[in-house]
Amino acid sequence: MSHALVPPPLPRPAAALVPALPLVAVVVLAGLPPTGDGAGPADVVSALVVGYCVIRLLRERRRPLSPVAAVVLGLPVVGLALAAMGAASPQAALDGMSRYLQIFVLVPAAVLVLLRGRADFRVLAWSFVGLALWQGAVGTHQYVTGTGASYQGENVRAVGTFGATDVMGMATAVSLGVVCAAGIALGRAPVRQRAAAAGCALLLVLPLALSFSRGAWIATALTCAVQLALAGLRRALKVAAAVVAAGVVLMGGFGVGTAMLQERIDSITEVTDTPDQSVVDRYTLWAAATGMWREHPLTGVGLKGFPEYRDGHATLALSSGSDIGGAGEEYHRQALLSPHSMYLLVLSEQGLIGLLTLAGGWLALLVCALRRLRRARRRGPGLDCALVAVGLLLWLLTDFVYGDIGGPSTVLTGVALGLTAWWALSRDDRPYTARRDEASERVEEAATR
Repeated sequence: MSHALVPPPLPRPAAALVPALPLVAVVVLAGLPPTGDGAGPADVVSALVVGYCVIRLLRERRRPLSPVAAVVLGLPVVGLALAAMGAASPQAALDGMSRYLQIFVLVPAAVLVLLRGRADFRVLAWSFVGLALWQGAVGTHQYVTGTGASYQGENVRAVGTFGATDVMGMATAVSLGVVCAAGIALGRAPVRQRAAAAGCALLLVLPLALSFSRGAWIATALTCAVQLALAGLRRALKVAAAVVAAGVVLMGGFGVGTAMLQERIDSITEVTDTPDQSVVDRYTLWAAATGMWREHPLTGVGLKGFPEYRDGHATLALSSGSDIGGAGEEYHRQALLSPHSMYLLVLSEQGLIGLLTLAGGWLALLVCALRRLRRARRRGPGLDCALVAVGLLLWLLTDFVYGDIGGPSTVLTGVALGLTAWWALSRDDRPYTARRDEASERVEEAATR
């Protein structure tokens, strides 16, 4: 009778996906339309995932992270604690502390705990590609039908489901999808998987262009170029030829090279000669952030303190805000409450201690990930995971020069950092993981011969 109450075991393919499913849910829910100013569905689920990891570790009575992983992921806590003590109010300290811990500590640690091997890593990487395809399709439809966010008086800017208040949301999702697809395509996965990934990467070029996000363009182009170089010269030449061909078709055959897009591309090289108002605002905000840091060099002005100190350090060149409209939003002005640079935001609010602890952890991840990538190139298996992990971190490090966290898409940053941390810091040596990966490696080697 007792045997009848035991549920049947899951099939092996389904059982292999179970550990990664909570993290996949976080990525998928990030693509839902925003519900207001509070925490979005993806943020709520990420908190539940972290709580699940804590309960699981307590029940299993095992150490969650290796000493190296604990130090690298725990470094930001030092700067955060000092900056929280200098916050203007306890509420500001709590809000800032919880957001930073979520994105840079807790969610990456949850990815480290839940992923069991390279198969789980690939499932999560493909979920980024799937989200990018969905957002790209919505964004392209917005451009074609004129239902996107306002840009130069026309509602043509592709923003996906993130809306006009988070114009960087779709660009971030699509860019991370391109990086994941490029890494898989350049690895040693089976031929069909590599071909599918390459096709997805080429398809995503169009919505990325229609996002009109210069920062995302630069970060994606730089990251993909580094991925090509790390994958080897032969693959780099093949992929470069395919990208050029796709660019010719998109720009010429489908008429993507509109005057607005060409003007946006040209503006990248004009930021010092004849910058537009958005560039002027950004320079002014950067100067204000550095001014705050000079007055409070070690610990900054406190978490969530940039808006309060901004007007005291900004010049008259700063506009009253940015224009927001289209994509379901009524026209209004949105206040500029951050310097639009993650490094300068941390420097101004957390000081030199905060920047060194946060950026120091990122650089440690990059070094460890590159070391493991070198071993993967020599031995073969896992090269796709290595290229995805290194690519995601490089994209974030580049994008943080002219972007910061904020909005529903921010949770994707935490998951991306978690993938990099898993590749760089995990001890991928458990027996069941080794057996499963050995079998997949034999398939990879046979497919690439």
